[in-house]
Amino acid sequence: MAEVRFAQVSKTYPPRRGGEPVTVLHELDLAIADGEFLVLVGPSGCGKSTLLRLLAGLDRPTSGEIYVADRPVSGLRPSQRNVAMVFQSYALYPHLSVADNLGFGLRRRQHRSLAQQLQDGLHRLSRPWPAPLRVASARESRIDGRIAEVARMLELEPLLERLPKELSGGQKQRVALGRAIARQPDVFLMDEPLSNLDAKLRTGTRTQIVELQRQLGTTTVYVTHDQVEAMTMGHRIAVLYQGRLQQLGTPLELYRKPANLFVAQFIGSPPMNLLPVDVLAGGLLLAAGKKFPVPSALEPLVVSRQGERLTGGLRPEHLRLAPSANRNLAAEVSHVEALGNEQLLTCRLLEGHHLVHVRSGPDQEARVGEAVHLEVEPTGWRLFDRAGEALQPPPPPEPEANRREPLLPRLG
Repeated sequence: MAEVRFAQVSKTYPPRRGGEPVTVLHELDLAIADGEFLVLVGPSGCGKSTLLRLLAGLDRPTSGEIYVADRPVSGLRPSQRNVAMVFQSYALYPHLSVADNLGFGLRRRQHRSLAQQLQDGLHRLSRPWPAPLRVASARESRIDGRIAEVARMLELEPLLERLPKELSGGQKQRVALGRAIARQPDVFLMDEPLSNLDAKLRTGTRTQIVELQRQLGTTTVYVTHDQVEAMTMGHRIAVLYQGRLQQLGTPLELYRKPANLFVAQFIGSPPMNLLPVDVLAGGLLLAAGKKFPVPSALEPLVVSRQGERLTGGLRPEHLRLAPSANRNLAAEVSHVEALGNEQLLTCRLLEGHHLVHVRSGPDQEARVGEAVHLEVEPTGWRLFDRAGEALQPPPPPEPEANRREPLLPRLG
């Protein structure tokens, strides 16, 4: 296990066909704790997979340094970094059995003399022979034991003699995962490993990966486009956009307190509702023709912004169907998605004609074209300035008991 750190890492690809150089990562600083499960998310082309390739050694950074367990690795070959990667396409060797795929990395780990290679080959060849005729190999016996251990862990024992073409998609993914586990690396790298699986199989495999990571305690960097994977698997999520880190935090931190408009719209399904709001005197916000109180935590931040237009954000659960009232927003239902345990309503506000998403209970009746009123949860507002950055309240003061006074030397 090991801590991973990216220090001012940039990656620029040379120009092609007379074009300009393409910078994919811009002076990225990112620290991943020992044993942490970090999920990288962002739109296509934001640099997620490039970051993984740099850590794996498949590419080299243009500038900056990458550290694994405080050891700089940018100049090392992939085989010297002790990291294991699970690819989206599985990347299994089609001519090798499941057992040999699991043991492939173990057999390529150390240089062997010609005599050792011959002995190991004879050991594998003589496995079916009677015991007195088998060629012994301590190294191959250790590898066989490790393969058996990983096969038990991933329930692959009945499949060890099969070829990849004889496996289902889920079985191939488990073999690819087992090949990485067998090496006992310092870091697991996973590049959208579940994207080729169907929804039901993806859910089961997702749970299995989380449980395995918890058991093994191996530092893991996981790339995905899937919102559910990001929110349910990682200890922390790193959001990338145009090669820059937008926010790093726990899933709930990113969902409840997005650092900017990009994170607010990217994290969450459906995304955060965004409305133009005007700051009025007396700690009030004007949105869609209605006045709303500013949450007390944000009030000190908007005192000096009277008359300024901001962007207000509300999660779908912060809007509720309610009777007509002075502060409720008049709207019309334009779409209903019944999901069994809840309904997602898309409503068009009559003032400003903005579309908003609303979560409602499964028993709440709502029909397309119906006129409704929406009540706003007073504490649900998140505010963003003209640059798209969130107005963040200052952290609460540290309790007196936790404050450490400096130790002063005694005089005399």
